[in-house]
Amino acid sequence: MAFHSSQKNHSQPLAEINTTPLVDVMLVLLVIFIMTAPLLTQSLDIELPRTGQGNPTQEQNAERVGIAADGSLTLNDTPVTDDLQQRLSSLATSGNTSLELQISAHRLTPYEKITDVMSKANAAGIYRIAFVTQPATAATTPAP
Repeated sequence: MAFHSSQKNHSQPLAEINTTPLVDVMLVLLVIFIMTAPLLTQSLDIELPRTGQGNPTQEQNAERVGIAADGSLTLNDTPVTDDLQQRLSSLATSGNTSLELQISAHRLTPYEKITDVMSKANAAGIYRIAFVTQPATAATTPAP
Protein backbone atom coordinates (compact mmCIF):
# COMPACT_ATOMS: atom_id res chain seq x y z
CA MET A 1 0.00 0.00 0.00
CA ALA A 2 1.56 3.25 -1.10
CA PHE A 3 0.88 6.62 0.39
CA HIS A 4 0.26 9.38 -2.05
CA SER A 5 0.50 13.08 -1.43
CA SER A 6 -2.63 15.14 -1.22
CA GLN A 7 -1.70 17.23 -4.21
CA LYS A 8 -3.14 16.09 -7.49
CA ASN A 9 -0.01 16.93 -9.47
CA HIS A 10 2.25 14.44 -7.71
CA SER A 11 1.62 10.85 -8.54
CA GLN A 12 4.68 9.42 -6.75
CA PRO A 13 4.37 7.76 -3.33
CA LEU A 14 5.66 9.49 -0.21
CA ALA A 15 8.98 8.22 1.08
CA GLU A 16 8.43 9.32 4.69
CA ILE A 17 7.71 6.81 7.47
CA ASN A 18 5.33 7.79 10.25
CA THR A 19 7.34 7.26 13.47
CA THR A 20 4.67 8.46 15.88
CA PRO A 21 3.35 4.95 16.73
CA LEU A 22 6.91 3.69 17.22
CA VAL A 23 7.70 6.56 19.61
CA ASP A 24 4.46 5.94 21.52
CA VAL A 25 5.27 2.27 22.03
CA MET A 26 8.83 3.03 23.08
CA LEU A 27 7.66 5.60 25.64
CA VAL A 28 5.18 3.13 27.13
CA LEU A 29 7.91 0.47 27.40
CA LEU A 30 10.25 3.00 29.00
CA VAL A 31 7.66 3.88 31.64
CA ILE A 32 7.04 0.17 32.37
CA PHE A 33 10.77 -0.50 32.78
CA ILE A 34 11.22 2.53 35.02
CA MET A 35 8.41 1.33 37.27
CA THR A 36 9.51 -2.32 37.47
CA ALA A 37 13.29 -1.88 37.74
CA PRO A 38 13.28 -0.99 41.48
CA LEU A 39 11.25 -4.13 42.21
CA LEU A 40 13.93 -6.36 40.69
CA THR A 41 16.66 -5.11 43.02
CA GLN A 42 14.75 -5.61 46.27
CA SER A 43 15.27 -8.83 48.17
CA LEU A 44 13.94 -10.43 51.28
CA ASP A 45 16.31 -12.07 53.75
CA ILE A 46 14.96 -15.38 55.01
CA GLU A 47 16.55 -17.54 57.64
CA LEU A 48 15.81 -21.14 56.79
CA PRO A 49 15.77 -23.66 59.62
CA ARG A 50 18.80 -25.86 59.94
CA THR A 51 18.47 -29.58 60.44
CA GLY A 52 20.77 -31.87 62.29
CA GLN A 53 22.39 -34.91 60.77
CA GLY A 54 20.77 -37.17 63.35
CA ASN A 55 18.26 -39.91 62.79
CA PRO A 56 14.60 -38.99 62.48
CA THR A 57 12.65 -39.24 65.67
CA GLN A 58 10.19 -42.05 65.91
CA GLU A 59 6.93 -40.55 67.07
CA GLN A 60 4.77 -42.42 69.51
CA ASN A 61 1.84 -42.51 67.07
CA ALA A 62 3.82 -43.32 63.93
CA GLU A 63 3.95 -46.40 61.77
CA ARG A 64 6.78 -46.85 59.31
CA VAL A 65 6.39 -48.28 55.80
CA GLY A 66 9.53 -49.23 53.90
CA ILE A 67 9.55 -49.65 50.14
CA ALA A 68 12.45 -51.53 48.54
CA ALA A 69 13.69 -50.97 45.00
CA ASP A 70 11.83 -54.06 43.78
CA GLY A 71 8.56 -52.81 45.29
CA SER A 72 8.44 -55.10 48.31
CA LEU A 73 6.90 -53.52 51.41
CA THR A 74 7.66 -53.64 55.11
CA LEU A 75 5.48 -52.32 57.92
CA ASN A 76 7.46 -51.52 61.07
CA ASP A 77 10.36 -53.64 59.75
CA THR A 78 8.21 -56.74 59.17
CA PRO A 79 7.53 -57.86 55.58
CA VAL A 80 4.03 -57.27 54.26
CA THR A 81 2.79 -60.32 52.41
CA ASP A 82 -0.96 -59.64 52.56
CA ASP A 83 -2.99 -56.53 51.72
CA LEU A 84 -1.28 -53.36 52.99
CA GLN A 85 -4.51 -51.35 52.93
CA GLN A 86 -6.22 -53.85 55.23
CA ARG A 87 -3.34 -53.66 57.73
CA LEU A 88 -3.33 -49.85 57.58
CA SER A 89 -7.11 -49.81 58.09
CA SER A 90 -6.78 -51.94 61.22
CA LEU A 91 -4.15 -49.52 62.55
CA ALA A 92 -6.30 -46.48 61.74
CA THR A 93 -9.45 -47.91 63.34
CA SER A 94 -7.72 -48.79 66.58
CA GLY A 95 -8.80 -45.41 67.98
CA ASN A 96 -5.55 -43.65 67.15
CA THR A 97 -6.69 -40.34 65.63
CA SER A 98 -3.22 -38.80 65.38
CA LEU A 99 -1.62 -41.70 63.54
CA GLU A 100 1.23 -40.72 61.22
CA LEU A 101 2.58 -42.89 58.43
CA GLN A 102 6.29 -42.51 57.76
CA ILE A 103 7.32 -43.67 54.29
CA SER A 104 10.91 -44.67 53.64
CA ALA A 105 11.72 -45.66 50.05
CA HIS A 106 14.84 -46.81 48.25
CA ARG A 107 16.17 -44.22 45.81
CA LEU A 108 15.53 -46.53 42.85
CA THR A 109 11.90 -47.19 43.81
CA PRO A 110 9.47 -46.21 41.04
CA TYR A 111 7.31 -43.24 41.96
CA GLU A 112 4.22 -45.28 41.16
CA LYS A 113 4.90 -47.57 44.14
CA ILE A 114 5.18 -44.59 46.50
CA THR A 115 1.93 -43.05 45.29
CA ASP A 116 0.25 -46.44 45.58
CA VAL A 117 1.21 -46.62 49.28
CA MET A 118 0.01 -43.04 49.78
CA SER A 119 -3.36 -43.76 48.17
CA LYS A 120 -3.80 -46.93 50.25
CA ALA A 121 -3.04 -44.96 53.41
CA ASN A 122 -5.56 -42.31 52.40
CA ALA A 123 -8.20 -44.95 51.71
CA ALA A 124 -7.46 -46.53 55.10
CA GLY A 125 -8.10 -43.21 56.86
CA ILE A 126 -4.50 -42.14 57.52
CA TYR A 127 -4.06 -38.52 56.49
CA ARG A 128 -0.75 -37.63 58.13
CA ILE A 129 2.07 -38.87 55.90
CA ALA A 130 5.77 -38.10 56.35
CA PHE A 131 8.72 -39.00 54.16
CA VAL A 132 11.87 -40.28 55.82
CA THR A 133 15.00 -39.22 53.96
CA GLN A 134 18.71 -39.79 54.35
CA PRO A 135 21.37 -37.04 54.51
CA ALA A 136 23.09 -36.21 51.22
CA THR A 137 26.28 -38.09 52.11
CA ALA A 138 24.38 -41.29 52.88
CA ALA A 139 22.19 -40.98 49.78
CA THR A 140 25.05 -42.02 47.51
CA THR A 141 25.05 -45.53 48.91
CA PRO A 142 21.93 -47.58 48.19
CA ALA A 143 19.66 -48.19 51.13
CA PRO A 144 18.56 -51.77 51.84
